[in-house]
Amino acid sequence: MIPVMIPDLGEEEAQAAAEAIRSGWVAQGPRVARFETEFAAAVGAGHGVAVSSCTTGLHLALVLLGIGPGDEVIVPSLSFIATANAVRYVGATPVFADVELATGNLSVETIDAVRTLRTRAIIAVHQGGVPFDTVALRKAADDWSVALVEDAACAAGSTAYGLPVGAGAGVAAWSFHPRKLITTGEGGMVTVSSADDAARLKRLREHGMNVSAADRHQSTQPVLEAYLETAFNYRMTDIQAAVGLVQLGKLSNLVKQRRALAARYQREMSDINGLTPVTDPAYGQTNYQSFWVLLNGLDRDEVLAELAQRGVSARRGIMAAHLEPAYRDVTPGPLPVTERITRDSIILPLHHRLTETDQDHIIGVLRELATR
Repeated sequence: MIPVMIPDLGEEEAQAAAEAIRSGWVAQGPRVARFETEFAAAVGAGHGVAVSSCTTGLHLALVLLGIGPGDEVIVPSLSFIATANAVRYVGATPVFADVELATGNLSVETIDAVRTLRTRAIIAVHQGGVPFDTVALRKAADDWSVALVEDAACAAGSTAYGLPVGAGAGVAAWSFHPRKLITTGEGGMVTVSSADDAARLKRLREHGMNVSAADRHQSTQPVLEAYLETAFNYRMTDIQAAVGLVQLGKLSNLVKQRRALAARYQREMSDINGLTPVTDPAYGQTNYQSFWVLLNGLDRDEVLAELAQRGVSARRGIMAAHLEPAYRDVTPGPLPVTERITRDSIILPLHHRLTETDQDHIIGVLRELATR
């Protein structure tokens, strides 16, 4: 099978993990601190706070903003379910907004259509690595006096208006799951512009302690920590951070490779009726964490089955949370674009080991299906 994704992991990552283990410091420690600094610099953010996943990062972002029961948070239904789940973790109410057909992202118009006096925050997703319009959404959130959390789970290496998508974000959450461009196995990061916010996030991820376990262990004098608030255990390990530092050094090359492969897909599919591949928005560049194709007149499940039979591991398009059993109690307004994309799109293989021969085979199967 041609896999949909392969993480770019090798001997360098294995050696870095082994060195962390041999050092004796395997929990959150100096490698985590270095990874936080270097990742924040790479995405144009002021400060980084490493966490156990992007989901826990979204949770902490909402806690940081004081979101809770009685508050509404606007989210796209078209996203992995963690985006909506994070809202429920703090007792707030997720409100689903529709997305743009071309990008799969929220827009000012789709957000405004569901905004109410109870709206306290928006979680906007850079879907599949496609950046949302950062200038428009950040300005609108400011105008509405509503907090904007950026779900950048898939967006490391993407740009908007010539800057990394993390540049200028008040708070953003990132994922290092193996399907992302860079991975630590599991893990995530929260980036913020404020040093005070970073300091509180570091307390929140570590049981609310006023001094980190790493600082306590490094001290030559006894340290009696205090627990300032009820908080969480959302830490990253130094083993993960060691791998993440190696992966971060590969980011620019991975983006370059994926964009070249995506361009070839787009070029070779341009004459196939019934297929609309994802492309860059006018204001930015995607890292093509996911390469999805909108099907026009083709049955998604039949296409996936045929691809699998012919040795291609593709995936259904991005899920719609409001259609899942966990959100049956939510009655959203009309979400026609969301439902169109989730029903009629597929995600094709795109990774560093994908060859032109692989691509030709995938495109050939799709061409054949479109001309039946």
